[in-house]
Formats: sequence, structure tokens, C-alpha cells
Amino acid sequence: MKFIGKYLGIFLLFSGLWIEDAKSWGFFAHQQINKMAVFCLPVEMFGFYKTNIEYLSTHAVDPDKRRYLVPGEDIKHYIDIDHYERALPFDTLPSQYQEAIAKFSKDTLLSYGIVPWNIQWVLRKLSDAFARHEVDKVLKLSAELGHYVGDAHVPLHSTENYNGQLTGQHGIHGFFESRLPELFFDSYTFFVGKAIYLNNPLQSAWSAVSGSYYYVPLVFAAEKMVQKATPENQKYAYEQKNNMPIKVYSRKISNDYHAQLNGLVEQRMQASVLAVASFWYTAWVDAGQPDISNWQVNITPVFMEDSLQNSTEKKGLGREE
Repeated sequence: MKFIGKYLGIFLLFSGLWIEDAKSWGFFAHQQINKMAVFCLPVEMFGFYKTNIEYLSTHAVDPDKRRYLVPGEDIKHYIDIDHYERALPFDTLPSQYQEAIAKFSKDTLLSYGIVPWNIQWVLRKLSDAFARHEVDKVLKLSAELGHYVGDAHVPLHSTENYNGQLTGQHGIHGFFESRLPELFFDSYTFFVGKAIYLNNPLQSAWSAVSGSYYYVPLVFAAEKMVQKATPENQKYAYEQKNNMPIKVYSRKISNDYHAQLNGLVEQRMQASVLAVASFWYTAWVDAGQPDISNWQVNITPVFMEDSLQNSTEKKGLGREE
């Protein structure tokens, strides 16, 4: 099955038929988060990022594409914090990676996700690329750092019950993270302020995770309530996507779920936008604030580059949805 999945993924990637993943903000939301983050940057960075805004948006989803092809990629997108913690604030799992390894073992960390540490590692790589004036690498890492930061803001990326498989709510991941943003994005506002310098980026990553974990009960309770209240024949519909009819949650149940969440999707996307811009800005400041106003890019296609971080390889190609 792994062999088939790998080569199916390669076919879909190069044929342009990649099927949107259910364990992510969703391709659309990730792309919009990176795009909106550009407008939070200071003037010294804005020109370069605005010029390359389409690349940053399009390639925001590259890490999700690699999840099906590269061992070790999947764990960079989430952390099942409820494997370690039962309530806020977190006081069981150390925030520092080496301390967490010492307490729980590396194998355990690689089994339950590493998103906050991965954000820290990619941030350092981005700052190094800024300092070395590696223009294409800055653009590539910016797009991908935006993805991981966005993932940390998703409630379902902080729980072992990531797709409702433990509570009879299978499919909630795609419902919350793909269907709702696609339907309601145009009603959201993204005047979230300017990027700020992050004195402790790792702590900022952990704050995103703890904020996500806080909302896990609401995400599940609201979905269960609307599922119970909606007649079976009104839960689903078919819509055209990529010239194909696909089964989706109906607008009725989506409207009801969105209402019960009381602005949560918008709020977490807004937080993602400001955080992405702030991580970009922090990387630039830490690199000595190089002049990037006249940087020219020459991006060439890169396939599965830098697939593993700090020897974090884990067997398997990712969670099954």
C-alpha cells in the first residue's frame, strides 16, 4: 500500500490533479493566509514579498504535498498535545526539544508530532538564508514556514482525535479546516495589524498550539450538535471541483456549524496571518535586516528538497484519513 500510495502521489503531483488534503487548513486557506500575511510586513520587506506574493501563496501548500511522499514530513504539521496534557496551561511536556526527548524519548515525540519545534527549525533556516542573501531559498522557506505556522493555529492539529475517529465524528477535519474557510472566507476581515518581533519564537509557536488546544472541545461539541440536528438528507451535496462532482457538506449544515463556532474559524485564520508575518519579520531582523528591496528571484522547480528536519525521520507516509 505504501508503494502504491507513493507513486499515486507522484502521478497526481505532476498531473496537476492533487486531491486536497483533509488534514490541513486546506489548500485554499493556507494560500490565503500566506497572501494576507504579506500585507502585515514593514515597508522594508513589503516590496520583495508583494512582488512574489503569488509564489508565496501557490507554494504555501508544498509541505502538504510532500506529506504523502516523504517519510518524516507528516509529523511536522501537528502535535497531539493531549497525549501528554489534560488541561491548560501545559505543564507536563517540556517546551524545549532536548528536554522533551529526555523526558519522553525521541520515538515518542516523533509518534505524536513536532510542529512547534519544526517552526523553530524552519525559522532558523530562513534567517540563515536572509543573512546569506540566498534569495530563492528565502522565498521557498517563507512559503513553507507560513504553512507550518498556520497549522499550529488549527485546533484539530493539537489532538489525537484529529479527524473525529475516536468520537464517531469522522470527517470533521475537512469540515472545519477546508469546507468552512472556502465558504465563508469572503466575509472575514484581515486588518490584524503589523508584524511584531518575536523575542521568543519557540514560545510563540507553543502559544499558537495552546490557543488551538483551548478550542478543541468547542470544535467537537458544535459539530456533534449540528450533525444531530440536521436530517440525513440535508447533510451533503455535490459540487463541481476540477470539473468533477464531489460530495461535500451542504451549505445548510455548514452555515449551522459556522454559526455555532461563533467566529472561531475567522479568529484562528486572523491569528495565523499575523503570526506568519511576525515569524517572517523575526527571521529578517535576526539576520541583520538585510536590504531585500532589489532582490531578484530565479526559482526553479524543486522536488522534495530538505524533506527531513534534524534527523526526525519517522516510518510511514502519514496518518490515514
